Amino acid sequence: MDPDKVRFVDGLKFMWDGETYESAEAAEARRKEYEEKEFETHVVEGDGAFLVYTRRVVTEVVVEGEPPSA
Repeated sequence: MDPDKVRFVDGLKFMWDGETYESAEAAEARRKEYEEKEFETHVVEGDGAFLVYTRRVVTEVVVEGEPPSA
């Protein structure tokens, strides 16, 4: 199995987490872990294996230090 690293779902970009899960239960457990960390998830079944794709939107950017002088 050579899964796509990137998958688009409803126009949104999801990235494969790099793991192949042998059961739906294992993939669902990992999906829940990601969602607890505020990731959006998408599970895909193919060739008897399950893949978890994730995405997270950056909502805040923290900048430290002094701005550069002009």
